[in-house]
Amino acid sequence: MSEQRYDIVIAGGGMIGTSLALALAPLGLRIAVVEAVARQDDAQPSFDDRSTALSRSTQRMFEAMGLWGDIVAASTPIRSIHVSDQGRFGFSHIDADEQGVEALGYVVINRVLGGVLQGALRDTPEVSVVCPARIVAVALDEEIATASVELEDGSLRELSCSLLVAADGANSAVREMIGINAQQSRYGQRAVIGNLLPEKPVNNVAYERFTAHGPLAVLPVAEGRASFVWTVSEDEAERVMSLDDEAFLAELQGEFGYRLGRFSRVGKRAAYPLVLSKALRLTSTRSVLIGNSAHGLHPVSGQGFNLALRDIGQLYDSLLDVDLDAPSMPDHLQHYQQLRQADQQQQQRPEYRSR
Repeated sequence: MSEQRYDIVIAGGGMIGTSLALALAPLGLRIAVVEAVARQDDAQPSFDDRSTALSRSTQRMFEAMGLWGDIVAASTPIRSIHVSDQGRFGFSHIDADEQGVEALGYVVINRVLGGVLQGALRDTPEVSVVCPARIVAVALDEEIATASVELEDGSLRELSCSLLVAADGANSAVREMIGINAQQSRYGQRAVIGNLLPEKPVNNVAYERFTAHGPLAVLPVAEGRASFVWTVSEDEAERVMSLDDEAFLAELQGEFGYRLGRFSRVGKRAAYPLVLSKALRLTSTRSVLIGNSAHGLHPVSGQGFNLALRDIGQLYDSLLDVDLDAPSMPDHLQHYQQLRQADQQQQQRPEYRSR
């Protein structure tokens, strides 16, 4: 079995793992990203047709990484947010001008964002990408972490490192391998996502509507279209997904109303189970969790990706000017955990259930 030595090995090459590798690359570290899915723009599950609302803090991070120009060129700014409650009069409204900012956030299709990130990674020789491959075992001690990686042909390779980062999602296999448990609570709901064409211009408004079945978000995207995240119960999800386009749009319209006129031309739909997850701790010996491996939130809260980018920012700060091989390394990881737990606990949103 061949062995290779790195400073940092990142498990997961989705949006979070790739972003972390790009953020850490300027530190001059030897970095490897292990990803199970073949490197194609349309293959990585996190690079799909879902939309992500990027916060201003995420914008600043991508600016520091030199990526914001390409991202904002493919994004749609949110200049106001409209929040309403089905069956009740009135609504809440937040406006960028009133806040004194250019935009409250930006909406980007995950597939497009993934293309920008993968393109940047291809141009970053400091990062090695081991793909398609998966970590099948982990050994940790006080001086080194070793990941056993199974390649596509079935052969094994050992990657040893000073720090192993689990960025492989809410059902993280690496999290279990390093001995960290997670509490998971099912919402009993699925998020039905897609995009559609509204009759009236969206005009850079993001809508959040609370219904009897759960929250519904409608976000502005390019070419006059709107993306939606429609929360339905587990029992209803299969029926809703089986509807033809006309019937589907009629039900969605009934939940949202006619403030954007009639909906038409719905695109490809997908449904995802909703689970609130929280790792019981964020670090182990020579290892750390970031992103959904540490915390999984309801998508309508719009904070999952932004929270993960704050994980990356804090981990970057914790590793800056640090000797990764030094005995003091656990102290830096403990400091990371203390700083991140407060933010993560604040973002847990159990109220996103049917009312």
